Amino acid sequence: MLDSLQLGECDRLLQSHDPDRWLACRFIPVRHRAAVVALYAFNADVARIRSVISEPLAGEMRLQYWRDVLNGPDQDHANPLASALWAVLKRYQLPVAPLLALLYARVDDLYDSPPVDMTALELYCGETCSVLFRYAALILADGGETGPAALSGTAGVAYAMTGLLRASGWLAAEGRVVIPLDLLDAQGLTADHIRAGTHTNGAAEPIRTLSALASRRLVETLEGFAGIPAPIRPAYAPLALVRPWLKRLQDVNPLAVPPADVPQWQKPVRLWHAAVWGLSL
Repeated sequence: MLDSLQLGECDRLLQSHDPDRWLACRFIPVRHRAAVVALYAFNADVARIRSVISEPLAGEMRLQYWRDVLNGPDQDHANPLASALWAVLKRYQLPVAPLLALLYARVDDLYDSPPVDMTALELYCGETCSVLFRYAALILADGGETGPAALSGTAGVAYAMTGLLRASGWLAAEGRVVIPLDLLDAQGLTADHIRAGTHTNGAAEPIRTLSALASRRLVETLEGFAGIPAPIRPAYAPLALVRPWLKRLQDVNPLAVPPADVPQWQKPVRLWHAAVWGLSL
């Protein structure tokens, strides 16, 4: 489905910019692995736009490029990642609309305004991450049963929100604050306090609140996971890292750089177990 240039570029980009999802892909059956790698590589390329631009307009242009790719004809592109993405969408008959919604949600990455409340943050997490779980499940199902579609919604919120909380210190150093304004205001804080890396004690409570929300969404996902077909399990394997990440967040400075992480030797074990045996409460 993908030629060697496309696959090599996707694999390289994913390993460099999203090593946890890259590692999770090692436990996806070989016949579907390239497709999931291409999907995740597209996401990784979009997610890193903020870190490689000097002004929002440049980021808007890069996002528009991807909109043009998705809205344009199904054809080969000079960009091997774009060609790979189209090959996956065509092979598995995946709609482009959810990916366009992801791109529009990613506009928020380019600006320094925090989400106004938890609802706005949860919506952002769902739009930027849930589609990845859903499409990975559809790819692995290859026309078969995927299990409840709602699982991808709560899974995306749990995974994305945990990732944002872990990276809150790095993001703040770039000028981006992910803690909602209403939670900051309740602690007498402003976004500038977070950007300056001060008042970390005050930031701990909002992060605990958001961690609790991510944990609830994880539990909701796992409650519906028992009946999921065995071939679909690897699509949700990245969730195996959410609970230990949230636990680590309880023990460190909430604005720590680098972010709280799971010991590297544990990751393949957790991901393999989730891919083979599934996730459970």
